[in-house]
Amino acid sequence: MQMQHLTDYELMLLVKLKRQEALSVLYDRFASLVYSYAFRAVREEQAARDIVQSVFVRLWTTDSDYSEEKGKYANWLITITRNITIDWLRKQRRESAGIVSYSSEQMARIPDDVDDSPEASALRESLKGQIRLAYRYLTGPQIELLEHFYWQGFTLRELAARYGEPLGTVKNRLHQALKILRRHLALEGER
Repeated sequence: MQMQHLTDYELMLLVKLKRQEALSVLYDRFASLVYSYAFRAVREEQAARDIVQSVFVRLWTTDSDYSEEKGKYANWLITITRNITIDWLRKQRRESAGIVSYSSEQMARIPDDVDDSPEASALRESLKGQIRLAYRYLTGPQIELLEHFYWQGFTLRELAARYGEPLGTVKNRLHQALKILRRHLALEGER
């Protein structure tokens, strides 16, 4: 069976049936995306590689249910990656008993996918441009909140303590920032 031509959903069904080749095809398709996300968050090559391995082991060993109706496979996979990355960051914070902090310049250095096709490169650059343009509509504190929550793995409760604000206020600020970002990303995507 030529698995390279199957959809991500069809491959996940085969992974659930323990078809190793299906997992290999998904790995080939998405390992660089998972690595890019993990590396951007942890800034350590070996840790990012370990996270990639953990993501694909989780796909193999758990009954993860991906549904096409709920969104794109890549987004679902990034959610799993984010959760594993946050666990890694929290473990590091516990071990070092310090707070990890990254500058905006460090966050901007996102490793690109290894897919060097002109189409993939154009799509990647377009998306980066849309995100940069949408970020213009966020305040500095909103950007900082997004970076702390999504990239550094702080919980909302930890952020409330860090900012000296009530938990509800931090939740509302995050919700508002995401709403602004979503609205302007949609507008940029239409142009």
